[in-house]
Amino acid sequence: MAGPLEGIRILDATWAVAGPFASMTLCDLGAETIKVERPGTGDVLRSQIPFLEGLSLYFASINRGKKGIAIDLKTEDGKTLFLDLVKQVDILVENFVPGTMDRLGVGYEVLKKHNPRLIYAACSGFGQTGPYREKPALDIIAQGMSGMMSITGEEGGPPVRAGVSIGDIVAGLFLAIGILSALIERQKSGLGQMVDVSMLDGQVAILENALVRYLNIGEVPQRIGTRHPLVAPFQAFQTKDGYIVLSAAGGIEQWAVFTELIGRPELLSDERFQDPGSRTKHHKVLEPILVEAMKEKTTKEWIAEFEPVGIPCGPLNSIPEAAADPQILHREMFVVVSDYKQRKLRMCNTPIKLSRTPAKLEKGAPGLGEHTHEVLSAMFGVDEAKIEALEASGAIASLQPHDEL
Repeated sequence: MAGPLEGIRILDATWAVAGPFASMTLCDLGAETIKVERPGTGDVLRSQIPFLEGLSLYFASINRGKKGIAIDLKTEDGKTLFLDLVKQVDILVENFVPGTMDRLGVGYEVLKKHNPRLIYAACSGFGQTGPYREKPALDIIAQGMSGMMSITGEEGGPPVRAGVSIGDIVAGLFLAIGILSALIERQKSGLGQMVDVSMLDGQVAILENALVRYLNIGEVPQRIGTRHPLVAPFQAFQTKDGYIVLSAAGGIEQWAVFTELIGRPELLSDERFQDPGSRTKHHKVLEPILVEAMKEKTTKEWIAEFEPVGIPCGPLNSIPEAAADPQILHREMFVVVSDYKQRKLRMCNTPIKLSRTPAKLEKGAPGLGEHTHEVLSAMFGVDEAKIEALEASGAIASLQPHDEL
């Protein structure tokens, strides 16, 4: 079965993480995604460790399934070719600092004249408008400036960056959502539009109740470790042999069962702990009691007691443990793909499961310029003589040994 985005063609002028993650998400869903890179160097992630047989695993992890072409947009021939390709695609995705594409002569105002139906999707650190628009930003900048890091970490400890590039990934996901929204709107209007997503905006958007609490009642959220700021218990606890994550923050019935199971039934009659809010208010008294109780059994033993009575819980897995988890494996969240050198890579699958038009991941990331001839000739109808002339001038390049280290 073809993916739901079959027939949609994307010109992917992205690099690093946020932009490539957005275009990869759409590629997973069936869009024909053509990654445009600069000859000779390509995406900066191609040189990022760790390597497997000369291939950057970081680059491979967010560029799988794409076709790769190499065009030098700083040459007139390269720019002309790029404009010709834009006329025949549905979406252009880029994540440069605002103004970069304009300086190259291929910004939105130019491209929409060549293709009024074009959806121009731009992801940047701070967005296309505002006092910071021309400032570059990386994931940690977005996490820090949004306030995210101020509430991440242990109570009384220093701020902590999230363990994944959440600033990049969230922006990439919002960009994909924006693109899909614009595609649907285009069915009615017949016109494309610009999608403007900021990494900083994305981090602000997912701060949910932290900002709502501050903006409306003046409460300043703080770092509280794994605890939830509004209900308790709702956190990770150390057990006899590891950690467990759980929530016993439901009604009085759940709290009664929980206190009985952990051998602390006296907590049920304590007025300080009658509901999730009061337990949160008095967590400094409650938490040490729960911490000691949870150390009395192993993670597996606690789960065996909690699950049958409906107390949400699970093991706090390490990465190797998560990679072997039977539920994750059942959902086929890992797939094996091959690239042009027949390197077998085990990659994370898309989490989007569709019943009729499922995503289908079969190919690894492209080599630099791997599909230049194929894309220009078969997809865009450029004749062989023109391709050879463009290659001779340096405007384009075919497969290069960039990842041969």
